[in-house]
Amino acid sequence: MVRSLWTAATGMNGQQANIDTISNNLSNVNTTGFKQHRVEFEDLLYQTRKLAGTPATEDTITPVGVQMGHGVKVGATQRIMSQGSLQATGVDTDIAIVGDGFFRVQQYDGSWAYTRDGSFKVDSTGQLVTANGLRVVPEIILPEGFQLETLAVSTTGKVTVKVDGGLDPVDVGQLELYRFPNSVGLENVGDNLYKVTNASGDPIASRPGVDGMGTTRHKFLEMSNVSVVNEMVQMIVAQRAYEFNSKAIQTSDNMLQTATTLKR
Repeated sequence: MVRSLWTAATGMNGQQANIDTISNNLSNVNTTGFKQHRVEFEDLLYQTRKLAGTPATEDTITPVGVQMGHGVKVGATQRIMSQGSLQATGVDTDIAIVGDGFFRVQQYDGSWAYTRDGSFKVDSTGQLVTANGLRVVPEIILPEGFQLETLAVSTTGKVTVKVDGGLDPVDVGQLELYRFPNSVGLENVGDNLYKVTNASGDPIASRPGVDGMGTTRHKFLEMSNVSVVNEMVQMIVAQRAYEFNSKAIQTSDNMLQTATTLKR
């Protein structure tokens, strides 16, 4: 069988994965804190028909060998951790991270997860939580009688609020951020959350603005870092590459058809 049939098929499979990743990026163009992904490809094994450096004559060697490739595979889906644009929302519980770092939240099973999505809410107990009710860690609990419109978060993560009858703001907590030796090694688990893996390394905690950590911006949100224009260009490139590989399969099929009609 013609090798190009299978080689081109791997190319089509690879470009399909590329389109799947691009479509996920575009679908999350308005997702708070979303980080763009890109597909990275690797070539497959090679069949060596003639090894470079083998003797050609008694006095010469072959300068170039003969190797036949077997196609392509998806090597990785790289997460691009560049800063997303900031959007002023005016919402008292919105907090954006500028620079490195993640918020930590506690999941229902007690495990930790990390997020760049700072669109927090206040639950019935006055605690700062995510849109899904996950508690922000360290806990930020607003005192009884708090005035939400007076909530303030400094660039260093200090949270204050005024209570009924009070003129001066009251300290209610200190936000912490967490960074990782290899943040692209975190695992996406949905709901704008990441989990620690062996590749990411252990989290390093610090206050915002300290030890290279990013800072917090109150009443702002970090938007997705997906560029629609770039994604559309990548989609066109992937589509054309898909068509090239399908054309190679059609050409190989025509060659096989010609070979079968040599004897009539």
